[in-house]
This record gives sequence, structure tokens and C-alpha cells, in this order.
Amino acid sequence: MSDKFKALLVNKQNEEFSVGVKELTFQDLPEGEVLIRVHYSGINYKDSLASNPNGNIVKDYPIVPGIDLAGVVVSSDDPQFKEGDKVIATSYEIGVSHFGGYSEYARIPAKWIVPLPKGLSLKEAMIIGTAGFTAALSVQRLEENNLSPEKGKVLVTGATGGVGSFAISILSSLGYQVEASTGKELEHDYLRKLGASSVISRDEVYDGKIRALAKQKWAAAVDPVGGEPLASVLSQIEYGGSVAVSGLTAGTKLPATVFPFILRGVNLLGIDSVYCPMETRVKAWQRLATKIKPANLEEFVSKEVSLEELPDVLPILLKGQVRGRMLVKLV
Repeated sequence: MSDKFKALLVNKQNEEFSVGVKELTFQDLPEGEVLIRVHYSGINYKDSLASNPNGNIVKDYPIVPGIDLAGVVVSSDDPQFKEGDKVIATSYEIGVSHFGGYSEYARIPAKWIVPLPKGLSLKEAMIIGTAGFTAALSVQRLEENNLSPEKGKVLVTGATGGVGSFAISILSSLGYQVEASTGKELEHDYLRKLGASSVISRDEVYDGKIRALAKQKWAAAVDPVGGEPLASVLSQIEYGGSVAVSGLTAGTKLPATVFPFILRGVNLLGIDSVYCPMETRVKAWQRLATKIKPANLEEFVSKEVSLEELPDVLPILLKGQVRGRMLVKLV
């Protein structure tokens, strides 16, 4: 096995910023017990931020982005894993302060790694990726807070994005009536194919005005958008309902009032896919491989790219021009 391999390296020195494919050696990789031959990675919002000089997501340069990866163990100093094991690694510091998935090889701490569940291929695991995993955690938390199909409609905002797309598929497979919200009129058919029973515009969720309380419309919501639209969603959740929030594409400020919480008993559930406990992580992946595995996984893939194509593709996600998942193939 050659000591040299290719990776996408992002670097920032003073005012100079660069993104490009470089040749690395194993000595360049950070510490970790498990060396993985990466087969697939995905393109996530965080990865696009990491490739942007003003992304404010990278802690130290240089960095290899890619917050998720799936591959095969080459060597391991931890007894949990052995050569030939198929594994998934997502979140923690991967792609932010620890070299990530945009590399032919990755060295990852054993405590960050999940064995590939039976029922999933390496490619399927990365089609699901961080986005699908976050959607699964969102649905899991909603159900832990007493959501069930008979309670009523569930809203999914940012519906054409990775988290939104998977949330629709997962909820519909579990028997929920899903209402998808999007600003992309041409994507209504796509959302219905995923399982949405109805599709509405962004304006029907948030028309620019935030009311303390509005008409009750949804039993629950999966929200990867945040910001002012989230405040509007909270005002329209039915009594005792919940909103699982996992994103901030509409901003970090939440100009809501306490009224939905104290007059309707609404719950705001924060979804953390980065540092969630390994027990929760494994449970979600097992469920994704069996009970809630989408039958139409390939339909989530909008594009499959190589390392060399990444510098041109990464900025697209920040412009909101992508639906579903974009894959990076390394083998």
C-alpha cells in the first residue's frame, strides 16, 4: 500500500485562502485508533461552510472537510474494530477540527465510529449520511414526546434539503400525514414521491409577520430552518405538540414569545447529531437500516462527484440550489 493518497485540503494563512486536491501521507493524518479506506462521503451545509473563507466553522487550518464518511477498516489499534470491517463515522470533530471524509484515507478515533448495520451498503449509508441521521433523530425525539400518526399532520420545513427530504420519507413510512413546505415550485412532484401528502409554499408557513399565537395547524414539525420561520411555526403548533429543530439556514435568532409554550404546552426539541450519545447513535442507525430505511434511496441523490470536482460543487449548497443528497465517491 502506497504511503501517498489524495485529499481535499482547505487552508487559510493570513489573507490567503485555498481549496484544492493535494497529495498527503499517512503521517499527515491526525491521531486516532482506526485507519479507514474511505469509499463515500457526503456534501453537507457544514462542508460548504468549511470551504468558504468566511464560513466560521473550521477551528484550525489546514483541514480536510467532510463531516461524514463510510469505508473499510485498514488497521485498528482498538479491539472493537478489525481489518475489513465496514464502518460509518459522522459528526464529533470530523471535518471541522479533525481531518474528515474528503480523503482516500481517514484516521478516526474508535469512539466516533459506528459499525455498518446489516441492511445497508456503504453507499446507502452515505446517501443517508448526516442529513438522514439527523432526520431520524428528529422523528425519534418527536415520538418520545408522544407524537403518533393519529395526532394529526406533521409539517416539514426546508423540505427539499437533506434533512427535510429524509424526514418526509421516514414520517410517511411510519404512517404520518406529512405536509411539506418549500419555496421551490418545481419540486412539488419530488416531495410527493418522497411521501408528502400535501405541499405548501414557505409563505404559508411564514408570511413575514410573527404572531404570538396563530391558528393551530400541525401536531408537530421537523424544522432544519430555524430563525423567524421557526418562530412562526411555533405559533401554529397544536396543543401539546412539538417542534424538532436541527438547523439555522434562516438564521440564529428566534423572535418568539412564550405564549405557545405556556398557553398551548408546545415543546421545542433541540436535535444534536454532533455529540449525541453513542447508544442513541447506534439505535438510530439500526432503525435506518431496517424499519425506516427509504425504499427509494437512490432518488435522494442529486449528484455524485469526485474529489477533483468538489471545489466547484461545494459552494452550491450555500445558495440553496440542491435537493436531497450529493455524494462524494472515493473508490
